[in-house]
Amino acid sequence: MMDLTQKQWVKYAVTHPFEGFEDMRWKKSGSVKIAMCIIVLLFFGQIACGRLYGAQFFISNDKTFNIIPYIVRSFVLFGAWVIGNWAVCTLLDGEGTLKNICIYSAYALIPYVVQLYINVGLSHILIRDEYIFMQLAEIIGTGWTVLLMFSAVKSVHQYSLGKTVFAVVLTIAAMLIMLFLLVLFMSLIQQVYIFISTIYTELSYRARV
Repeated sequence: MMDLTQKQWVKYAVTHPFEGFEDMRWKKSGSVKIAMCIIVLLFFGQIACGRLYGAQFFISNDKTFNIIPYIVRSFVLFGAWVIGNWAVCTLLDGEGTLKNICIYSAYALIPYVVQLYINVGLSHILIRDEYIFMQLAEIIGTGWTVLLMFSAVKSVHQYSLGKTVFAVVLTIAAMLIMLFLLVLFMSLIQQVYIFISTIYTELSYRARV
């Protein structure tokens, strides 16, 4: 089995969807730093798509910039996937550690991240009639990432094809549950904040009177 640097392993894993992650597992390769860099690039790619798209393809009606949706679509969703997959596959006797799930999943996102930047660039070059090229880039990037993610789950946990499908479905279900609970928690925090703020305002008013 080949000896590659960490950067070469990234390229190898992305361009060899069926054996790349398997070879990485046996060589105990993968970098947390590179994985985190990929997620940061995903974050900025989401911002670029929301704010820097060519006007002929997308016009944002937002008057102010809100960073929260971009954090949710990058860091929060990725974290939910990693934790959800780790929790589910622990129950299904998966062999992957939280660290390896994080690394392999981040590597699998590379085609999707790349197509974000490609489409932002193309949106300033192409005309509306050539939008099909942007759609093609999105389909290829997203489809490639889905294939890599499936292969990553299969390799990191050493599952069969059927068990991998089952694990992915359960992971998505776990993500939905976690995101639902997160929304409830944030709503509760907001209500508590409003309650405390109201009491403080009332007390301040009575103190002045």
